[in-house]
Amino acid sequence: MILPALFLVPFAAGVLSYLARRRQQMEAINLGAFALTFVLAVGLAAQVVRDGAVEALGGFLYADAVSALVAGLTALVGLVTAVYAVGYLRDDERNGVLGGAPQGPSPHAKLRNCYALTPLLVASILLVALANNLGVMWVAIEATTLASVFLVGFYGRATSLEAAWKYAIIGGVGLSMALFGTVVTYYSARALPGADTLAGLNWSVLAARAGELDKAGMRLAFILILLGYGTKAGIAPMHTWKPDAYSEAPVPAAAILSSAMLNCALYGLIRYYALAHRSLGDGFVPQLLILFGLLSMGLSVPFVLVQRNFRRLLAYHTIDHAGIMVTALGIGGALGTLGLMLHMTYHTIAKSLLFLCAGNVYQHYRTDVFHDIKEGVIRSMPLTGAIFLMATLAIVGMPPFSLFQSEFLIVNAAFAGGHYLAGVLFVLFGAGVFAGAILHVGKLVLGPVGPEVPAPRRPWRDSALLAMGALLVAIAFWLPGPLLALIRSAAQVVAGE
Repeated sequence: MILPALFLVPFAAGVLSYLARRRQQMEAINLGAFALTFVLAVGLAAQVVRDGAVEALGGFLYADAVSALVAGLTALVGLVTAVYAVGYLRDDERNGVLGGAPQGPSPHAKLRNCYALTPLLVASILLVALANNLGVMWVAIEATTLASVFLVGFYGRATSLEAAWKYAIIGGVGLSMALFGTVVTYYSARALPGADTLAGLNWSVLAARAGELDKAGMRLAFILILLGYGTKAGIAPMHTWKPDAYSEAPVPAAAILSSAMLNCALYGLIRYYALAHRSLGDGFVPQLLILFGLLSMGLSVPFVLVQRNFRRLLAYHTIDHAGIMVTALGIGGALGTLGLMLHMTYHTIAKSLLFLCAGNVYQHYRTDVFHDIKEGVIRSMPLTGAIFLMATLAIVGMPPFSLFQSEFLIVNAAFAGGHYLAGVLFVLFGAGVFAGAILHVGKLVLGPVGPEVPAPRRPWRDSALLAMGALLVAIAFWLPGPLLALIRSAAQVVAGE
């Protein structure tokens, strides 16, 4: 019963948080639920590594290594952000940020909405990873939009509402295309036995007979899915909602959007990639993915180089990493898929940690504009500044951090597979993003001596930063055997081995 419990626990937490009367109750519900969710996700991963893919509820829920990895990363981010959110939202309430307009919701109502919507968002992401039926997976991805759009507009500012509206409109158009892609996939499977039943859209059924799917239908379906779920992932040119949403949402929610939500969208692409690639063979699908992946990487470079806002910088950097992972998926093969799964794991840890550091800086200085911060962050916030710089070095692929390993594997796979132009552009775009991120964050953290007003102690947030920082350093040198086995199994699923 791990599979249904895994998404029902955070769903119940969302309902209970909405019914809770006091802030402390909401905090306790979220912390307890996310801790239990993480334990369940670890249990699922262990079961999948030991026994292979598992099913529940008559095949309605299904988890292989890819599902277990995405669920585990989502649960980890949910738990860490739940711890961080306690201190962050308390400071927001103390500083009057939640006051809103005279006719708007009260600070308590806003807190209740945040503590209710966040576990509902995580529950939806987990359902995406566990749903066997591609139609149910689309519904779950749509549910992530419904939960997160209110988090983007959480503060009720004009810029927040504009970002939420932009996210809802662009995301809605993208998901409409994904819905058409799902329908066309169902049409492509019409000749398979049992295609007229609900199980006709089960991924485990379609993957086993992908070679029998209608090829013209799968070609159209994959284009629609790439545009649809690519919008959700923020792949260029469907990325324009991302910088606004990430810079306006509460930092704990932005951390989830930049890591777990990205993994959710990529998971949808991976599932359809497996079907389309097995149906159509080499050529069309890989080339399309490499094209969009490199476009995302290349487009992010100038925006990273000239960026003035550090939360928007992280958003454009996430667009770059979405492009990296889509490019890796297109390159494929044993090395490409292994690089993809490793990169997804490492990026989730590093990017969520960067957003938590950015949240500390934003709350202390009351700005997220580089030039408005006149002193080096490390002087007034030593722990945050040191971890911010370390996580930046990790996310841009500086050795010996783990993202260097995954990016090296992807480049190696590109040259080994004959994708020479893609490999060269990958390195060039990566160098541009490296230069921009190091330049901006280096100045922010190691800037000149200023008033050096020390930041107050933040035990809740500092504990989250320390835990993720220690994990980031640890995985640079060592991956636990079961986790490595799970990542390798996930790569084999993606590669069709």
